[in-house]
Amino acid sequence: MKHLLSCMKAYRAEAILAPLFKLCEACMELLVPLVVAMIVDVGIAAGDVPYIVTRCLILAAFGVAGLAFALTAQFFAAKAAVGGSAELRRRLFDKLQSFSYTQIDDMGTATMITRMTSDVNQVQAGVNMTLRLLLRSPIVVLGATVMAFIVDWAAALVFVAVIPLLAAAVVGIMAATVPLYKKVQGRMDGVYLATHENLAGVRVIRAFCKEEDEKREFARRNAELRREQKLAGGISALTNPLTYVLVSVASIALVWVGGVRVENGVILQGDVVALYSYLSIILVELVKFANLIFTASKAISCEKRIEAVLDCGGEPSVLAPEESGKGAADEDAPAFSFEDVTFAYHGGGAPALHNVTFSAARGETVGILGGTGSGKTTLISLLPRFYPASRGTVRLAGQDVNCIPAEELRMRVGVVPQKAVLFKGTIRSNLLWGRGDASDEELMQAARIAQAEDVISAKGGLDAEIAQEGINLSGGQRQRLTIARALVRRPEVLILDDSSSALDYATDARLRKALSALDCTVIVVSQRTASVRHADKIVVLDDGGVAGIGTHEELLQRCEVYREIAASQEKEGAL
Repeated sequence: MKHLLSCMKAYRAEAILAPLFKLCEACMELLVPLVVAMIVDVGIAAGDVPYIVTRCLILAAFGVAGLAFALTAQFFAAKAAVGGSAELRRRLFDKLQSFSYTQIDDMGTATMITRMTSDVNQVQAGVNMTLRLLLRSPIVVLGATVMAFIVDWAAALVFVAVIPLLAAAVVGIMAATVPLYKKVQGRMDGVYLATHENLAGVRVIRAFCKEEDEKREFARRNAELRREQKLAGGISALTNPLTYVLVSVASIALVWVGGVRVENGVILQGDVVALYSYLSIILVELVKFANLIFTASKAISCEKRIEAVLDCGGEPSVLAPEESGKGAADEDAPAFSFEDVTFAYHGGGAPALHNVTFSAARGETVGILGGTGSGKTTLISLLPRFYPASRGTVRLAGQDVNCIPAEELRMRVGVVPQKAVLFKGTIRSNLLWGRGDASDEELMQAARIAQAEDVISAKGGLDAEIAQEGINLSGGQRQRLTIARALVRRPEVLILDDSSSALDYATDARLRKALSALDCTVIVVSQRTASVRHADKIVVLDDGGVAGIGTHEELLQRCEVYREIAASQEKEGAL
């Protein structure tokens, strides 16, 4: 709750004014039955038309004033709720941006989207309703009861009897439904997850003709959600009929007691009308309050889920403090090195990498080769510290990467991931992700090295539009532009994680030649020996360990794993 209250600080005035105007509206509502009673007992009884007209005008004034108060309260409540939830959503987005790869893996994309959308929207609805009804409903119930006692204490005893019963019914239903609504939110996460996975993998699903299987799986998840919602909604639906039954019984008792009191000359007919009106007001407010409790309960549940995200520590800028120059950059040190490095994913069981040791001189091209699941992508993810090593040391220019601020580290290490990701905008805006102050000449120079100059020309220049996720570009075009983006940064180490897989061999060869002329260390990760055979050094990974290190010729002689990979690709015509 602390995060929500913090987000609402800028809207304290609105949060105070909204309930105050609602209380003003409540006062108007509480006065109406008294005026109606006066019309019945005085105006109608005496046939005094001017009196009746005057009191009707007073009722109209009460109605207009009540409407004005209600609209004003709604304005302030909506402003506070929308503003507070917008700030909450911003903080949540900022927190998600600070998460480490491990935290993102643990939480999952679908869950994070749910927190950003459904949960925040539920909190917004809860805040809006709370500001309008939290004070109004109890005050109206109390005020209506007091006014009933003012009219006639004996008849008002009916109120004393029925209100605890109504309150018990509402509280009982609430206690039964709140846990159910928590289950509903969990089921919604499952539906969102299924939807996200299907949209992300739609091409794979169609390629394997799994549409019907996915439909059945989604229908199963949706049915589970529907069952939980029906159960929670069914119990919640008992609120209205149960309260109306109780109020109907109370109304009969009130009319009976009121009739006896009128017959005895204690009260007038208008007083009975007023008492009945106050009983109806209490019913309406208790139903509103019950809905408030349900909405607030769901909002609190969602807010706790959001709070759990906000309370998570983000990725630290520096994992290990520097001590008297320990790990300081060394001009004579290798460009990077792995020293007995072991890494295991959180909850992943056996280590994905174990006892990895190798280094690369400055300006070298290093190939990382291995089969699927050998640990290639995991290995290169440790250098920019997307994941921290479980054991051992990863160094950049002799400096422990744990001692380098994250922003500085990632400026020095350029990464081109397996999946070429571009963002909606222009070619220029995407390339400027590499370095925001880069000139057009620098952008084009990076594009020439990445073999993307023809892509830019074909699309109409740097200001050509790129659709969301770059869907208006081919796979090879996206890869070349992502390589150019990384080159704009002028990194000390450039990591190409199977980022030329969509390129033809001629383009790939030109790219390798251009990269070899750069004043930086290049890491080429691939499953194809053709992509790494010209590297100064090839590191062969097998089941998370180093199976061999050397040049192409050296590995063919002494590394069995490399020979098997090369031989299999030769048979398939890969070479």
